Amino acid sequence: MQTDLPTHPALTVSELNREAKNLLERHFDWVWVEGEISQFTAASSGHWYFSLKDTDAQVRCAMFRRANGRSKLQPKTGDSVRIRARVTLYEGRGEFQLICEHIEAAGAGALQIAFEQLKARLSEEGLFASEHKHSIPNDAEHVGIVTSATGAALQDILTILERRSPHTRVYVFPVPVQGDGAAQRIADAISQADQLTRDGKIRLDVLIVGRGGGSPEDLWAFNEEVVARALFAASLPSVSAVGHEIDFSIADLVADTRAATPSAAAELVSIDQNELLQHVDQLSIRLDRAVSRSITDIADQLSAVKKRIRHPGYALSQHRKTLLQLSGALQRTTERHITTRLAKTEQLMTRLAAQHPQQQLMRHRGENTRLQHQLLLQIKQRLQSVKAQTLYQHKLLQSLGPEQTLNRGYAIVTDAQGNLLKDAGTRQRGDEISIRLQEGKLIAEVTGHAQK
Repeated sequence: MQTDLPTHPALTVSELNREAKNLLERHFDWVWVEGEISQFTAASSGHWYFSLKDTDAQVRCAMFRRANGRSKLQPKTGDSVRIRARVTLYEGRGEFQLICEHIEAAGAGALQIAFEQLKARLSEEGLFASEHKHSIPNDAEHVGIVTSATGAALQDILTILERRSPHTRVYVFPVPVQGDGAAQRIADAISQADQLTRDGKIRLDVLIVGRGGGSPEDLWAFNEEVVARALFAASLPSVSAVGHEIDFSIADLVADTRAATPSAAAELVSIDQNELLQHVDQLSIRLDRAVSRSITDIADQLSAVKKRIRHPGYALSQHRKTLLQLSGALQRTTERHITTRLAKTEQLMTRLAAQHPQQQLMRHRGENTRLQHQLLLQIKQRLQSVKAQTLYQHKLLQSLGPEQTLNRGYAIVTDAQGNLLKDAGTRQRGDEISIRLQEGKLIAEVTGHAQK
């Protein structure tokens, strides 16, 4: 008996390994792994290859020359180490492996445990959540810097800002960036910068917090909870720039954004003011080239005309006319090119000026004034309409009042207590009554009743 099984397209080995590699790399972020080195090999290419093992398992590792060139540790077989690595798979052999970016002697594990514990706790509280992040301006005019006054990081930031955006004003909040008490000083500086800005004593568009590279112990101040909470509480947009690209801190997670280095932070918050000048220079170069091409074309035309010269006098006269025409054309072409390029430049400058907040504010003020005038006119018209309606109702009320009834010759009769009399049968002979006329009042006595 033959059973027909459904057919499925088969993967090649390369496709399978590639899919497995993609799954591994997507699932794992950077990981820290601790173990003992075995089978260490330093290849002639400069790369390191080794296995990392514990009592129950081992994993293949590779550390390429670019990464191990920064390492302060020269590992060997038998060393206990901690590595920071990416999880991947070597497709050629289908072999699971770690690509190491940082290696250090084991023993810094307590710091890493403290880091992971604080990271987990602050994450649960929402300090890393994206909804709390502020946007970072890329053209800040006022920049605060919390770092060491003597460190290279400050000089790097100032150098970048001076080159890219010389108009930017910088406020430095000098603090120690390592050692006892450094974390509290950093947190206090963050809070001080934020408070001064909220009080209006200074203006800051963004705050850069960081330092240059160092060992994990040197960078530890930026892993302290007090710094994390100061960054989270600040209303200022903040950039964390701690160490080098491979370094990662709690401050990086809490800040509104992370820069790989202090120099990168300076580039992130500034815009290169030379770009506009470069654009103008490019227009000038294009103008020069266009003029040069026109001159070359005209020179070629002149050369062709000269070759057709026969009679010296006549040809000279004709060529003089042609030369004048071509010179005029050259001048007009040059002027036209210059005018076009100047107009383009002015247009760019006008568009740049139109984006200035002051221009937008003037437009909003004009619109506000127009709306105010329109509102006042509508209020005035409404008041006039209400006033006319009220006057009409007043006159109508007066026309229906008792005074108008008296004016038409009628009288109002009341008893001695002032009660209105509507039925003659309610009075007896001899009762006193009061009769109100248009002018004055009569006092009368009932002498009898008339038939209806």
